[in-house]
Amino acid sequence: MLKLMLTCCKVYISESQNKAALESIEQAARLFSAAIIVNKFEDVTYNRVGYTVVSKLAPTLSSDSCPLKSTVFAMIKAAFENIEPGMHSGSHPRLGVVDHICFHPLASAPLDQVAGIAKSVVGDIGSGLQGVIVIGSTRWVDNYNIPVFSTNIAAVRRIAKQVSERGGGLASVQAMVLIRGEDITEVECNLLKPSKIGGDKVQVEVDELAAVEGMAVGKGYYTDLSQEEIIERYMKLNSSA
Repeated sequence: MLKLMLTCCKVYISESQNKAALESIEQAARLFSAAIIVNKFEDVTYNRVGYTVVSKLAPTLSSDSCPLKSTVFAMIKAAFENIEPGMHSGSHPRLGVVDHICFHPLASAPLDQVAGIAKSVVGDIGSGLQGVIVIGSTRWVDNYNIPVFSTNIAAVRRIAKQVSERGGGLASVQAMVLIRGEDITEVECNLLKPSKIGGDKVQVEVDELAAVEGMAVGKGYYTDLSQEEIIERYMKLNSSA
């Protein structure tokens, strides 16, 4: 039996309030039935949306022929055509209209083949569009954000540093701090090995560190489904397409 090979792309767009623009982006994706948007995470506070797009990956298929590549490029093009970056307001760091695109292998897909798709998209954007975008490929990463009810940025940064591997904290955890609102700061974490260190362990660590600082902490949240949930949803949507 052939092993299941899927590739996933997370497309982060600096807009969540312009519904007409988002519909244009999603309509562009629907032109390619072989790739499916399996999740959409809208963050109104940051004025940002993340799309998770998945397609099958054939072992002998070239990077240029992958349906995910065509879908992602169409979404980027639609975003550039329908979003005015000068009108954007939001506290999340950004490079432009579409500032971050990351490809991930799912199931039995090899990382090197997925990396080839990312490089192919880079070539298309460089020759056919304009703008500044970060594009790459990596093994699966979970994103887990924890709200801290404080505006003491220095103290929250200490917490973020202590919880991260770089600061001597949890292995395979990267952390940074962003201002969420008037009274909320967030510790935003990349979980590089979520099967070993998940959001639950990060939550406990941040709770303890914040208690030392005399701060209250809210329940954290993931910004996407787990890779297992993404595969399951793709298979369900693909079977009903």
